[in-house]
Amino acid sequence: MKTAVYYNNNDIRIEDRPKPEIKNGEILVKVKASGICGTDLMEWYRIKKAPRVLGHEMVGEIVVSKSDRFKNGQRVFVSHHVPCNECKYCLAGNHTACETLHKGNYDPGGFSEFVRVPEINVEEGTYVLPDNVSYEEGTMIEPLACVVRAQRIIGVSEAQTVLVMGSGISGLLNIRMAKLRNAKVIATDINEYRLKMAKESGADEVHNANEELDIKADRIIMCTGAMPAFEAAFRYIDRKGIIMLFAIPNKNISVPVEDFWRNELAIVSSYGAAPVDLEESLELIKDGKINVRDMITHRVKLMDIQKGFRIAGEAKDSLKVIVVP
Repeated sequence: MKTAVYYNNNDIRIEDRPKPEIKNGEILVKVKASGICGTDLMEWYRIKKAPRVLGHEMVGEIVVSKSDRFKNGQRVFVSHHVPCNECKYCLAGNHTACETLHKGNYDPGGFSEFVRVPEINVEEGTYVLPDNVSYEEGTMIEPLACVVRAQRIIGVSEAQTVLVMGSGISGLLNIRMAKLRNAKVIATDINEYRLKMAKESGADEVHNANEELDIKADRIIMCTGAMPAFEAAFRYIDRKGIIMLFAIPNKNISVPVEDFWRNELAIVSSYGAAPVDLEESLELIKDGKINVRDMITHRVKLMDIQKGFRIAGEAKDSLKVIVVP
């Protein structure tokens, strides 16, 4: 089968590998679509484990099932990270801190023609796509689930002012989710196309990130790795406010300690999604409460994945780029 092997952002090679063989309890999925995530573009983060096959926003069709739960021909979304549901983190509801979740994955990755899904991922992270959810929409289940979890952590709710810094795909999802929760949403970016999309996504105000804003936000959701945005966040956060690190820069940030202490601020992070978040995300998409269809702007074949990485990295008029083998 064909696989796209990542060496660095500018060196993704199409290589042949044997089609994976599955064991009892496992399934073999023919990949129908797989999204390019912003974290896939974080070369400083990804290159540590290169070469490898990336792709974790994967949907496809089961072609071989050795599981009692699923059968051939079913359309599924498969989560690459699943918790053990037994450790102290899982028992406390902190599934994304689970060591099993951090170590697990499917084989070899979504940027390939076929994927072997280990038994634990079959049992804890495989979801049948409803008839009204397309394969393309299915690639958005995991990204939206990460947003669901992040906003649950910081308690986004009505009457709050939420500042979303960065209006790429994660920013737009956060805008739409915050508006669903009836918050006032202000969005920033330096890209005019993305600011337009932020407005169309329901943001009450949009501003160029190069402008100094006169605001105080109850919650700030960082959806950019740009260091100036992190510096600005401490100027824009209100007392008792929370800054959510949804995206991170490639170096440490400085915290204005006196403001942090006197204004009782909080900085939290969110990594990945738990099964409960994935289930909620799927329901939101199925019920049409969060529209994800209009955020998929580009599609590339597996053989053209290098072009897809370039389009996603340039971030001009692109939002979500998906790979369709």
